[in-house]
Amino acid sequence: MPEPDLRELRYFSVVAEELNLTRAARRLGIAQPPLSRAMRQLERRLGVALFDRTGHRLALAPAGDVLAKEARSVLDAMDLAVRRTRRAALPERGLVVTAKPGVATALLQRVRERFRAEPGTPDLQVLVSGFGEQAAMVRDGRADVAIAACFDGRDLDVEPLSSEPRVAALAPQHPLAGRDVLNTADLATEPAPRWAASVETGYWLGHPDRPLSGPVVRDTAQLLEVIALGQAVALVPSSLAERNVRPDVTYIPVSDAAPYETLALWRAGSRSPAIARFVQTALECSA
Repeated sequence: MPEPDLRELRYFSVVAEELNLTRAARRLGIAQPPLSRAMRQLERRLGVALFDRTGHRLALAPAGDVLAKEARSVLDAMDLAVRRTRRAALPERGLVVTAKPGVATALLQRVRERFRAEPGTPDLQVLVSGFGEQAAMVRDGRADVAIAACFDGRDLDVEPLSSEPRVAALAPQHPLAGRDVLNTADLATEPAPRWAASVETGYWLGHPDRPLSGPVVRDTAQLLEVIALGQAVALVPSSLAERNVRPDVTYIPVSDAAPYETLALWRAGSRSPAIARFVQTALECSA
C-alpha cells in the first residue's frame, strides 16, 4: 500500500496527544467513526499496531510512540515550509529582525541607525520578543535574523557579536550581599528564576544540572522584583546592572561565571545578502 499521507499523520498526531478518539475527533472537526477508520488504515499501511487497545483506555504501542515523535517532526517541517513559501510570495518588506528587551535591543538600535544612514541597505522591521523566543521565531519564519543570548545549537547559523561579564544580583539583606566577590559555588543552593519560555537551567546560577526552584518571571522588571523581595538570586549581564541601579538590589562580581554572550542567529545555509549585511553591521556596532 502507498505510504501515509499528511492528513493521516495529522489525524494520528492528535489521537496520540489525546489518547481518546472522541476528544481527538472533536479537535479535528470530524466524526469519530471516520477517524477510527483512518487510524486502522494507517496501521494497515505501515503493517504495525500503533495503539494498544487491550485496556480500558487507549494507549500508544511502542511503534505508535515512535511514530508520534516522527510525525510531529514531519508536520512541523511541512508547516514551516508552507509559512516560508507564502512569505516568499509577499511584497518585499525588508529584513525582519527580532530581539528581547535589554542588551540586544540596545545593539539593534545602533544597527538600525547605521542602516538608515547607508544607501542600499534593506529596511529593518523589528519584532520585540521574550526571553528564549528568538531561535524559534527564526525557525518558524516569523523573523529572518535574531539577536539573542541563548541558543540550543540546532539548525541555525550563529555569529558571536559581543561578550561581557555577569554579576550576581541579590537582595541587600541576603547573607552573601556583604561579600566583595562571589563564585558560582556560593550560589549552588540559591533559588533561581524560572522563565515562562524554556531556557537552559544552568544559565541563571552557573550550575547546568541543577533544576530551578524560584518564581516564574517573564521579563527583566519581574526578575529584579523577585530578587529585591529575596525570592531569587540570578547572574545578570554587567550592563543590565549598570542600567538598573536601585537600592533594593545588590550586584556582586562572580569570579568564575561564564560571560553573557550576544549572538546573531539566522537560518542555516541562508545566502541572503541582506542577512549577511545585517550580521556584518552588527559585528561592527559591537566592536
